[in-house]
Amino acid sequence: MAGDKITGTLVFTVFTAVLSSFQFGYDIGVINAPQQIIISHYRNVLGISLDDRKATNNYVINTTDTLPTISYPGGPTPGPRPEEETMTSTGLITMLWSLSVSTFAVGGMIASFFGGWLGDKLGRIKALLAANSLSLAGALLMGCAKLGPSHILVIAGRSISGLYCGLISGLVPMYIGEIAPTSLRGALGTLHQLAIVTGILISQIVGLDFILGNHDLWHIMFGLSAVPALLQSLFLIFCPESPRYLYIKLEEEVKAKQSLKRLRGSDDVTKDMNEMKKEKEEASSEKKVSVTKLFTNSSYRTPMIVALMLHMAQQFSGINGIFYYSTSIFQTAGISQPVYATIGVGAINLVFTAVSVLLVEKAGRRSLFLIGMSGMFFCAIFMSVGLVLLDKYAWMSYVSMTAIFLFVSFFEIGPGPIPWFMVAEFFSQGPRPTALALAAFCNWFCNFIIALCFQYIADFCGPYVFFLFAGVVLVFTLFTFFKVPETKGKSFEEIAADFRKKSGSAQQPKAPVEMEFLRDTETV
Repeated sequence: MAGDKITGTLVFTVFTAVLSSFQFGYDIGVINAPQQIIISHYRNVLGISLDDRKATNNYVINTTDTLPTISYPGGPTPGPRPEEETMTSTGLITMLWSLSVSTFAVGGMIASFFGGWLGDKLGRIKALLAANSLSLAGALLMGCAKLGPSHILVIAGRSISGLYCGLISGLVPMYIGEIAPTSLRGALGTLHQLAIVTGILISQIVGLDFILGNHDLWHIMFGLSAVPALLQSLFLIFCPESPRYLYIKLEEEVKAKQSLKRLRGSDDVTKDMNEMKKEKEEASSEKKVSVTKLFTNSSYRTPMIVALMLHMAQQFSGINGIFYYSTSIFQTAGISQPVYATIGVGAINLVFTAVSVLLVEKAGRRSLFLIGMSGMFFCAIFMSVGLVLLDKYAWMSYVSMTAIFLFVSFFEIGPGPIPWFMVAEFFSQGPRPTALALAAFCNWFCNFIIALCFQYIADFCGPYVFFLFAGVVLVFTLFTFFKVPETKGKSFEEIAADFRKKSGSAQQPKAPVEMEFLRDTETV
C-alpha cells in the first residue's frame, strides 16, 4: 500500500533526526578513553606536583568512568605533612574527575523534562535547532579545554552537553514516531538506539591513543561533537515538520497535508489524515495530563508504572557498569590489550541493535524484551562465575569475556531500544508528552545512580557484583512477563484493554482511548 512505503524524504528526515542520537552516544563514550590523560592535565593546570601522581593513579587505575567523590578541606592547614597534602590533592583531582563524568547525567536529568515542552512550543524542527545551540556551546567549551582552566571548561562543557542530550532523548523518539508510517514505527523507532551505539563505537575508536586519545589531541576529540550538530542544523532546513504537530497542535491542515505528501511520496494521504483527525478529536477531548494525574487516574497508572519499570530495567540491568568499566573488567580478566576488547563490545553492540531493527516488527516488543532479559540473566551469572574462579582456572577469563559479549548482544536485542518507543505506544496524545518526559527523567536518574554507585558496589562485592545484577534482571524479567502487554500492531484502545486485563480491573477508561492509526495495516 502506498502510505507505508519508504520514501527518500522519510529516509533523509529520520537520518537527520538521529544525528542527535549519534551525538548522544558520542558524548556518552568520549570520556572513557582519555581518562588518565585528562587527569594528568588537571594536575598540571592545578600545579599539583608529580610526586603524588602515583597515589592518584593507584586510585583510579580500576575505573573508566565515575570515581567516588572525596571531600577535601577548604584551605591548607598550617604545615601539613606531605602525605596529607598528597591525599588532599588526590581527593581534589578525584572529585574533579568525578564531576567531569557525572555532570553530564545531571544535565540530562534536568533537561529531559523540557524536551516535549520545547517540541510543543517551537515545533519539532525548531526545537532540534535550538537544542543544537547547546550542543555547539558544549563542544566549544570542551574543545578549548586545553587553552584555559581545563577542569572548569570540561565540567561546564559536559553539563551543557548533558542538557542537550536530555532534550533530544525526548525530542528524537517523539519526532520519528510522528513522521513514521504505522507499519514502520517500531523499526524506525529502534534507529534512535542504533545511532546512540554507533556514536559510542565511533568515540571509542577515535579515543585510541594513536588517533586522538593522546596528550596533544584529546581536546579535539571532545570538540568533534560539533560536527554532527552543524551537519544536522544544515539538514534540518530541508526536513518537513511533523504533520501531527502541524495538524493537532497548530490546526494547519493544508501544511500538514503538504508535509505528509512529502513524507509519503504520494498525493493520496487521506488514510493518514483520517488517523490524525481521529487523534485530534481525541486530543481535544483528552486534555494534557499532569504528572500527578498519571499516577492518580487508574487508566494511566498501570501503563505509567510499567513504562518506568521498563526504563529502570534498562539501566539497572548492569549494562552501564559494563560500558563504563569494560576496560578494567577486561584487565581483570587478564586481556593484554583491553581497549581493543572494549571496541569489540562496541561493535557487537552495533550489530545486535541492527538485528533488533529487523526483528522488532516481526517478533513483537514484549517477546524481544523477555528474550533479551532472560539471556542477560544467564550471562550475568556466567560472568560472575568466570571472575570468581579466575584465580583457580586461567581459561575462566574467556568465559567472562564471552559472557560480556553475549550480555551486550542480548541487551541490544530487547532492553536497549524497546523501552524508548514502547512508552510512546502506551499513551494517547493527551498524556504522551508528560509520560515520555517522566520516562526519560527516570532513565537519566537511574543512569546517574549507576554511574555514581557502581564503583562502590564493585569494590564492595568484588567479582560477585554481577550476581547482584543477575538478581535484579530476574526481578524485572518476571515483572515484564506478568505485567507488560504486547503492543505490536495494536490500537491504543486494545493496549488499554490489555493493561486492564493484566492489572485485573475491568473498569472502562475514563476518556475514550484512541485510535486505529496504530493498527498495523500490513500483515507483517
